[in-house]
Amino acid sequence: MAIRTVLLARHGHHAEVGQVLSGRSEIALDAQGRTEADGLARLVRPRGVTRIVSSPRARTRETAAAVAATLALPVEEAAALDEVDFGRFTGLSFAALADDPDWAQWNAARGTARCPNGETMGEAVARAVGFVAGLPAGVTLCVSHCDVIRGVVAHYLGLPMARIFQLGCDPGSVTTLVLEGEGARLVALNERSG
Repeated sequence: MAIRTVLLARHGHHAEVGQVLSGRSEIALDAQGRTEADGLARLVRPRGVTRIVSSPRARTRETAAAVAATLALPVEEAAALDEVDFGRFTGLSFAALADDPDWAQWNAARGTARCPNGETMGEAVARAVGFVAGLPAGVTLCVSHCDVIRGVVAHYLGLPMARIFQLGCDPGSVTTLVLEGEGARLVALNERSG
């Protein structure tokens, strides 16, 4: 059976990381993020990447472009790797969200609660897992977002969505899964260059 390896990379840092729920905004990488994207390219260079696929957001496309330039590969876009649709929460600071009962409910029931005017974590993970499960043989780099990556890993490890915060996923990091039949084996979590 041909080996299917997926490298799940989080985009590099941007000015809102840890401060604002950026969601599906088009915020670009900052200087730190561009450095992290270059580091990601160096980290994955020896891994035999045969395909690069990115979420359609600017920050993921920029990160993927840095890797693509190093590996001389094109970048494809896939809506299935897009950020969670946070609906009304998009663009709000975490400080502003702290007292929002809808935000508290969404965090308390991560697998099933719906973001107002958005999607559930379960829906976001299902679309990303569907994409990952359909990848062909070879090594595919998928550049996506923190919660999406954590959700995919949690799915394959059989963890409930409430436990995704136990999985590290730093900006510019890569998590490696080897797909085996309907399941996957976690090879590495939250690797960073340097």
